[in-house]
Order: sequence, then structure tokens, then C-alpha cells
Amino acid sequence: MSLERRATTSPPEVRASDAGGKVAKGYAALFNNRTDIGDFFTETIAPGAFAETLKKSDIRALIDHDSGRVIGRSSAGTLRLKEDEKGLAVEIDLPDTTDGRDLAVQLERGDISGMSFGFRVTHDEWDESGKVPARTIHKVELFEVSAVAFPAYDDTTIALRSLDDARKEQKRKNFNAAAHRLRMKTTLDLRSRSKA
Repeated sequence: MSLERRATTSPPEVRASDAGGKVAKGYAALFNNRTDIGDFFTETIAPGAFAETLKKSDIRALIDHDSGRVIGRSSAGTLRLKEDEKGLAVEIDLPDTTDGRDLAVQLERGDISGMSFGFRVTHDEWDESGKVPARTIHKVELFEVSAVAFPAYDDTTIALRSLDDARKEQKRKNFNAAAHRLRMKTTLDLRSRSKA
């Protein structure tokens, strides 16, 4: 499975921390929020999708998905992530670096307008009974969360690969089921003939 990115336009905010620094807070993902993916399909993230990965992954906080601009890390305690009833809540202790100070100013001014996350789907379900396919994401492997200037679904091509993979898997299952039915029918026919 390919690395995918998704975003929310729920703007993060910045606050003063008890230690005298600044903390960025927001949501990288919202649960049960149906989102259109490039007019090709819709997608919903189910509650609990991050539960397993939050227990075992060392996740980074970045600016615009740039791995050279790390502003927090879960193993260092400078990035705190949790699932709540709304979605994936993010808290980042902004570093006293150029990126950290600049991000604080950009959040206060409203220049940075969203949060995003980089992930790999490990369990999803597809429903193609409606006009457009609908994907429900049940479990992900989370790699990073980002403060982003353009919170959009900019990786429709990668997301479409997931739909294509799901369709190929369904075709494979249908073929295997048909082959199994044919084998069973042949076995029953042979048994009937041998008894006659």
C-alpha cells in the first residue's frame, strides 16, 4: 500500500504553554466526516482508526509534510496525539527554532489553515453499491502529522490506486469463489454418476 495524505480544514490554533513556550493544537483527522476524493469516490475515517498505531508508532510533526522541518515527535513528548469523539487531536510543543517561531506567528495570523496526516491504510472497506464508491478506513499506520498551508486532498492519484487494488482483490475473490463452486459441482456430478 502506498503512503497517502489527507487534510482537514479545521484550523489549528496556538496557545501559550505553562512552560513559557507555545503549543499548537488542532485536529489532523475528523471521524465520520464523508469527504469527496477528486469526484472519484468518497471516504470516511472510522473512530478507532488510529488507536493501534498511536500505541506503537513514533510519529513526527512536520510543516507541509517536509521531513526536513520537524517541529515535534511523539517519542520525545513534544507531540501528543489522541483519539477523541471528534477525531485525531494533535498538540505540538513548538520548538524555539525558526520553523517553530514562524509557525506560531503564521497560526496566530491565520496563514496556516489546516492540519494533515501521512499514513498507510492497513484495513479498509469499499462499498460500490451507490453512484460513487465509498471507502471506510478502519485502521491506519500513521507516520506524520503536518501543519499545512493548503489543506486539500492533493494525492488523488495515490488514493485511486487504493480503489483499483480493492477492485482487483474483489475480482480475485469472485474468481476464487466461482472456481470453488465449479469444483464442488464437478465433485457432486462425479459422485452422482458413480452411484448410478
